[in-house]
Amino acid sequence: MVEQVRSLAGEVEAAVRAAMAEVLPPEFASEDPLVRRSDRADYQANAALSLAKRVGSNPRDLAGRLRDLVAGADALASVEVSGPGFLNITLADAALLDRLAARAAAPGLGVPRSQAAQTAVIDYSGPNVAKEMHVGHLRSTLIGDALARVLGFLGARVVRQNHVGDWGTQFGMLIQYLFEHPDAAWRDKEVGADGTGGAVSALDALYRTARQEFDRDAEFKQRAQRRVVALQRGDEETVAAWREIVGESEAAFQQIYERLGVLLTRDDVLGESFYNPWLQGVVDELRDKGLLEDSEGAKVVFLDDQPVPMLVQKSDGGFGYAATDLATIRHSVRELGGNRLIYVVDARQAQHFAMIFETARRAGWLSEGIEAVHAANGTINGPDGRPFKTRSGGTVRLADLLDDALRRAREVVAEKDPALSPQELDEIARVASIGAVKYAELSTSRAKDYSFDVDRMVSFNGQTGVYLQYTHTRIASILRKAAEQGAGEGAFDPAVALEPAEHALALELDEFGAALEGVAATLEPHQLAAYLYGLAKAFTAFYESCPVLREDVPAEVRANRLALCALTRATLAQGLLLLGIEAPQRM
Repeated sequence: MVEQVRSLAGEVEAAVRAAMAEVLPPEFASEDPLVRRSDRADYQANAALSLAKRVGSNPRDLAGRLRDLVAGADALASVEVSGPGFLNITLADAALLDRLAARAAAPGLGVPRSQAAQTAVIDYSGPNVAKEMHVGHLRSTLIGDALARVLGFLGARVVRQNHVGDWGTQFGMLIQYLFEHPDAAWRDKEVGADGTGGAVSALDALYRTARQEFDRDAEFKQRAQRRVVALQRGDEETVAAWREIVGESEAAFQQIYERLGVLLTRDDVLGESFYNPWLQGVVDELRDKGLLEDSEGAKVVFLDDQPVPMLVQKSDGGFGYAATDLATIRHSVRELGGNRLIYVVDARQAQHFAMIFETARRAGWLSEGIEAVHAANGTINGPDGRPFKTRSGGTVRLADLLDDALRRAREVVAEKDPALSPQELDEIARVASIGAVKYAELSTSRAKDYSFDVDRMVSFNGQTGVYLQYTHTRIASILRKAAEQGAGEGAFDPAVALEPAEHALALELDEFGAALEGVAATLEPHQLAAYLYGLAKAFTAFYESCPVLREDVPAEVRANRLALCALTRATLAQGLLLLGIEAPQRM
């Protein structure tokens, strides 16, 4: 069994709750104690100020009664009433060091496996076959990857689902065009070292040409529509062409995923085509449960709180996107055992998912204990805050975006350390550029838009992935020097009094688990990104004011500081890993 270490913040909250149960009427005893970090102490509890009027008490008097009970907790150095009724709470150094020693010794830094009862099915990335991945796929891919990592670390069984667009009219159109233009070479296109070019790039261009012919030539449109029917009926020649296109696309997607360092593999792909055989069953089940209504020959679901009905089956017998998404929910629950379904999809699909979830609940597929969440994400803008487009107004390819980050990272790294060999420069620039792109994405609330500014994100200063990676390398360097001097990685000694910067760093280290719990609860990876930046800043302040290896530092203090360094390095490395960012030893 994995040893779990409770945070001291949790113990502070528990102590305040226990005091509230003693002094408040029963109906108020379970209220939020409102324990928060404070710049006046380690923590501030605001429950007395919040509840005093409701229980007919003076806030400072109520705070005083709570203080008298809370002050007896072993982990606390002081509890004081402040202002109109705040409780300022400071932890004892010895308690902090005891807790950090337990974390350092425990697997997984002692973080509780709070999600162990959960099977999380996460739908993310979702590119379209025969089209190149573009900037719009970055957010879903990186947010979904971080959520998969964090929930898995917290004990959940995570099922990754890449719901690629691999079915529909567009494939009949493209396949028909390829059959009619056998000289349209695309199979032998070479892929660049960065994953750009290749068959999918050629297919993307051919698709646009086919689309133009489809729109202007009525006869070609009819032939393309017949090809769709042939694909749906399993015509051998048509299916063989479709499979070849899908295979080339999946290989191209995987190159991008490997370049980004995300967890998705070809085994995680369940495209629209996978659900096609079950769409009629979805319609039949909805009809049998009285959820479908006819609307001009189409089958729709009317929902009271929605201005338009949800189209499930078209009047010509074809199926809408809703049918596929409903089949996905049914499969995720019945076949995959999911009890938390997470869709990391553009915020503009909010109404669609609201209708899908409500219909699935009415159908009984989302029963009590099963949660479905649209983890909506905003868009990526250019450095000027406007929608990210090429100079010609087209969509920016994801590979081009990564190339820009790599080029700029190479320039910044070369300027910082001109002595690097070409091989070292290439590797450091690669690690820094991907880390920069990921941190820029994951340090922003997923629901908000943000600007993709390469110059800012590859900086060694400020809230960037490169700053966190560089902090990790700095700590690794300290620990290497300590090992060379025979000092090892130190050990926590509760008898050693902490300097303010040491105390502040210890406090940050103890809150790693709480940051992960925040991500699990809100599906917001930026909470972990913000925590890691705060930890790196706390380490920088510690490093600047608390010498570690200087000869005049007492042995027990040096050992304590080395232990702080080692645990900070381990926490940074684990946190970066959960964001999908490499933690290099040298940079």
